[in-house]
Amino acid sequence: MSAIVSGAEPLPPAGETAGAPQGERLTHVDTLDAVNTLVSGPLLDRRRWRRWWIAMIVASLLTILFFGSMIYLFYEGIGIFGNNSIVVWGYPIANYVWWIGIGNAGTLISSMLLLTHQHWRAAINRLAEAMTLMAVAIAGLMPIMHMGRPLYFYWLAPYPNTMALWPQWRSALIWDFWAILSYLLFSIVFWYTGLIPDLATLRDRAITPGKRIFYGALALGWRNSARHWHIYQTYYRTMAALATPLVCSVHSIVGLDFAASLMPGWQETIFPPYFVVGAMYSGFGIVVVLCAAARWGLDLESLITIRHFELMAKVMLMAGTVMFLSYATEWFSAWYSGRGVDRRFLTFEFTGAYAPLYWIMIFCNCIVVQAFWFRTVRRSLTAIVIISILINIGMWLERILIVWNTLSHHYIASMWRLFYPTLWDWLILFGSLGFFAFLYLLFARFFPVVSIHEVRELVHREAIR
Repeated sequence: MSAIVSGAEPLPPAGETAGAPQGERLTHVDTLDAVNTLVSGPLLDRRRWRRWWIAMIVASLLTILFFGSMIYLFYEGIGIFGNNSIVVWGYPIANYVWWIGIGNAGTLISSMLLLTHQHWRAAINRLAEAMTLMAVAIAGLMPIMHMGRPLYFYWLAPYPNTMALWPQWRSALIWDFWAILSYLLFSIVFWYTGLIPDLATLRDRAITPGKRIFYGALALGWRNSARHWHIYQTYYRTMAALATPLVCSVHSIVGLDFAASLMPGWQETIFPPYFVVGAMYSGFGIVVVLCAAARWGLDLESLITIRHFELMAKVMLMAGTVMFLSYATEWFSAWYSGRGVDRRFLTFEFTGAYAPLYWIMIFCNCIVVQAFWFRTVRRSLTAIVIISILINIGMWLERILIVWNTLSHHYIASMWRLFYPTLWDWLILFGSLGFFAFLYLLFARFFPVVSIHEVRELVHREAIR
């Protein structure tokens, strides 16, 4: 089982799982049938879902709050938000960028770990890929809420208007539609492809006729033959190779939504790579939380070990360091340019009305992650989860402050105006988190959250050494 964590690690002592810290006793998974039972057991046994029902009730209440707030928004209008005549972008656009970043990270994490032959991905790739689908779906709702008129949602698509004029094709806002739509479709196919062998396993192990029919239909006739595996491996790796540049292009386009403007603080050529790294940073933070929840709720301590969290902590440490360098580059560019508007904007970031939030953002994104230099912190599940949550708070603050700082304090002093969020801004934000949890709980109830066939492959590889 050590291959799940690192192909070079020796087998642990009997009764102890590879990657677990010394003294942590877990059930050792060393046979293919044990993997099948551990992952598929909760899906086929309805008696083991008390924790799931408790979480589902909470998530359902937040989901109702989310859609209730959305209905009221469409009835009353976008005046219920804190947007004003100067800060025309508010929570919906910031939430959109934050959610699309999390969504981009899921497929990026899975594909990059596959292409670099990181065996420990087997325990986390399914969670990351499913995260993509749900986060992108929620992100797609945010621009519609920003418009306030859902019947005109097709305005988001580049089409000729009533005067038969096409939109400005050099605008990043136009390319947003195509980039996100293509990415969503690609992610669905990528996620489903990796799921097919596991669906066949659930089909063969199902007891009730209904579950056999359900999983059998989704398995698309998978027979576990050598020909099927050859086609699967070729296709899946090709998709992974296509995923990495696609993800980078998608979030680069989102970054160009800002960088293509002439506003102070936005006209930064560093934005595209900076947004991609930020997406991976926040995405790994969410994956850590999801892995910890799945590990606890589905008794997967044998598969999702402390070693997995330690490796993800190292990746977040790298991303957090890059984020700090990106911030420092912005500061230096604003000072070195010598332009008065850029220097005033930089001063406003550190000392203006939003300065407390800006300092919190720096702490969450750049300072707290430095704790991962210490191995004790990297091997503490509680510390990793808390730091991951703080990172995502910081990344959300980054998204909202990108909007607030520039629009509140741009070229003309007579147009400087602050943004004050309303109750409905907060309800939409927390409601969207509840809707994400609701979708994820549904996924965990009907599909394996860990890739069965990849873990079995690693166990088999370890057994024949």
